[in-house]
Formats: sequence, C-alpha cells, structure tokens
Amino acid sequence: MGPMALSQLATGLSVLAGAVLVKSVIDQNPMAGGSFPRCPTCNGTGLVSCFCSRWSDNDFGCRTCSGSGRMLCSSCGGTGTGRPLPARITVRPPSPPSS
Repeated sequence: MGPMALSQLATGLSVLAGAVLVKSVIDQNPMAGGSFPRCPTCNGTGLVSCFCSRWSDNDFGCRTCSGSGRMLCSSCGGTGTGRPLPARITVRPPSPPSS
C-alpha cells in the first residue's frame, strides 16, 4: 500500500469513528436530536390523506399530492415526530404596596 492509500484509509476510519461517536451521544441524550414522540395526527408517517381524495368520487390528483392521494402532515410538517414548542414565560415581580 502506498502512502496515498494509507491516507485515504485513515480518513475513512476517522469519519466512521466520528459517526459512531455522534450516534452514541444522541442515544444517551434524547434532547440532542434523538427520540421525539410520534406525531399523533399521522402516527409518525409524516403523511395524511389529501383533501382531493376526501371529497372526490374515488379519484384524486392535485398539485398538493401530485396524484398520490397523500400530502405532508400539517401538524409535524412531514417529519413524523412531535416536537415540543418553545414557550417563553414572563413573570413580573409583585409591585410593592403603596402606603
């Protein structure tokens, strides 16, 4: 093996080791992007029935579904996961009593 092949092998092994490291971190810390609960609207598929198939007589095909009869879930945006929404709560200290 020449020096070029050894360099490519080392690069490939380091990329593989990095991927394994990232996966282990995500598995240990779910908030790092790992396991979000399934979307209750689409049951984790990311797709729901298109409007054109709901109100038609067994034919479907529109721009939204491209003729498949399925469109992206509006609750999860097609990801299939329910992600928590960030909320900002502001608490004001009570006003001092006026005498």
